[in-house]
Amino acid sequence: MFKKWFMRQYWRVQQSQTIISMGFWCITLTLLIWPLIEWRFDPNATVFSIPTTYLGLISIAASVLIAVLVIGQIYDVTFGLWREHLTIIGERNPFQTYQMSPNFAILHMQTNILLRKISGDDEEIARHCDFVDRWLSWNIDTEIFARTMAAWQNIVEDEDPFLPHLTDEQREKLQNTVDNLKNL
Repeated sequence: MFKKWFMRQYWRVQQSQTIISMGFWCITLTLLIWPLIEWRFDPNATVFSIPTTYLGLISIAASVLIAVLVIGQIYDVTFGLWREHLTIIGERNPFQTYQMSPNFAILHMQTNILLRKISGDDEEIARHCDFVDRWLSWNIDTEIFARTMAAWQNIVEDEDPFLPHLTDEQREKLQNTVDNLKNL
């Protein structure tokens, strides 16, 4: 419970970080630039009853803000570097490339069973179903599958969520892994 609360607070800090950092950019750069150009502003002069010093500081801050937004626009539209970043994130995600989440695996298993039943003797469909069976069998050896199986057993209160595509040996191996995880 504390972990979830902490992660929510961490997420909130990350979300507000963009706005806060933009404010810090504007304030810091304004105060760094101001000593270099303050001699151009008469501290006693006013425009519409606003001291020119304030107008100078506001114009520097606005210039910094506009510069940051223009750089962001160029980064986003012209270079589009975020697209490649998302591609790399996708390539590094095992559930997007080669591994199945347990919930997705169950759906594949059910679809595969139905496809086998309605296909008759079609060799191409049988070949495809065999591939999916091998992929499913490989995935049940992963730790995430065993953890999900343990969660299903706790939530549904069923000692063995039946997975018909598994052999008895695979089912026993999976159950042993689940039992080992429960004992940790």
